[in-house]
Amino acid sequence: MTDDATQQRIAAFLSRFFKQHALGPDDDIFALGFVNSLLAMQLVTFVERDFGITVEDADLDLDNFRSIRAIASLVARKQAADPAAAPPSSTPGAPAAGAPSPPRQ
Repeated sequence: MTDDATQQRIAAFLSRFFKQHALGPDDDIFALGFVNSLLAMQLVTFVERDFGITVEDADLDLDNFRSIRAIASLVARKQAADPAAAPPSSTPGAPAAGAPSPPRQ
């Protein structure tokens, strides 16, 4: 998967939560005040599920999730480290079964 395709999938997921703001690839979602603990957990779950990677404790540095580009970079590094990692077939950004709805803005 190309970096652009990865960024598009991440942007599509995040757009469900930030309907009033079109996020650019380098926008700091923490500085913009868009992230709470529930969204942080949903974001990690999305990245693991949609990109077929495991986010380890060491990966939970805020800088890895600060922007669309940073998240795409984390995905690329994790996939390169584990060539067997392959994204499952699913609709990009679709909620997992039983996943909570996005918080209201």
